[in-house]
Amino acid sequence: MSTQQEILQRYGAAMMNAFGTPKRVFTEGDGVHLVDADGKRYTDLLAGIAVNSLGHNHPAVTGVITEQLHRLGHISNFFASEPQIRLAERLDAAAGEEQPGKVFFTNSGSEANEAAFKITRLTGRTRIIAMEGSFHGRTMGSLALTHTEKYRAPFEPLPGDVTFVPFGDTDALSAAVDDTVAAVLVEPVQGENGVLPAPDGFLRAAREITARHGALLWIDEVQTGIGRCGELLLHRADGVTADLVTVAKGLGAGFPVGACIATGRTADLLGPGSHGSTFGGNPVAAAAGNAVLDALEGGVLDNVREVGDWFAAAVENLGLPLVDHVRGRGLLRGIVLTKDVAPAFVDAALEAGWVCNAPRPNVIRIAPPLIITRSDLEPFVAVLGDLLDHSRG
Repeated sequence: MSTQQEILQRYGAAMMNAFGTPKRVFTEGDGVHLVDADGKRYTDLLAGIAVNSLGHNHPAVTGVITEQLHRLGHISNFFASEPQIRLAERLDAAAGEEQPGKVFFTNSGSEANEAAFKITRLTGRTRIIAMEGSFHGRTMGSLALTHTEKYRAPFEPLPGDVTFVPFGDTDALSAAVDDTVAAVLVEPVQGENGVLPAPDGFLRAAREITARHGALLWIDEVQTGIGRCGELLLHRADGVTADLVTVAKGLGAGFPVGACIATGRTADLLGPGSHGSTFGGNPVAAAAGNAVLDALEGGVLDNVREVGDWFAAAVENLGLPLVDHVRGRGLLRGIVLTKDVAPAFVDAALEAGWVCNAPRPNVIRIAPPLIITRSDLEPFVAVLGDLLDHSRG
């Protein structure tokens, strides 16, 4: 077998430089652990950026994928499959018991947001209100909705009539929304902005403001949804029903699948020919999504809430000078530091066998598989102080 260094040399020669040089080449995964090409073992605290919801090589997921491939793999959306319909029914029910919903399946979160963006145009309005600090994807449409300037600038002019307001500022949102606005777009927790939760009551206020002006409320749960924050959909736990909901990441536990869910009158805006996807909602992806929802209904959500709350308290109780606080919900947590040493910490942690990342210079993001246990995390908490000291340089 090739060494890690040999494989990375091939990577540099064959791959576009969109991601820089990878820090590791992983060859195996099992549960919450990964193994690299040199045989070193790691604990995965990132889950492929909140994707591997049930960890690696979960028998329920690999089993249904294998079984479905043996039965039927791909048919295009000229035809239907029972796994696709079953997954749609479950997502519809999750997004809006009060207002019947309908689903458009995609392969990723960016594609789900592209579908939602197109749906907003079918209202007859074009203005979108999005949040400062937001991230909704890298395709041209989803990038237009993303606030970070360094992502946007090289590709401008971007499509859409998008206005950004401060995240969590109800007064600013109310002032920005009028009867020309098609939709307000918000994440319950801004994962790429350092795991920053919306203030209490902000989503409910957004619902009230949009309803007042006949605008759609669009909730991006690509990172926060499907159990990541301890709820199937986090905004629903806050008592909000949105007109558009986008999900992906953890829905397939590593198999590419996303969904745009529309409720109420919004559910009927797309018509034949107005949007499409060759691979979206294929039987294998749908089978994987159903396996994930089965697992969440089987007690995984309780684990997410219990372990996530324990972890946040355990880190804060260490009283480390470099740790200001821990924020987030469930197993999407940001360790907020008092100095901008998060990237150095991530490198030190990787050398020590822990996979995490730094969405901001002063924030360490922890988003492990939803099946992780206290015993898996206790060793990380124990070495956190030493790793932070090593990161000071």
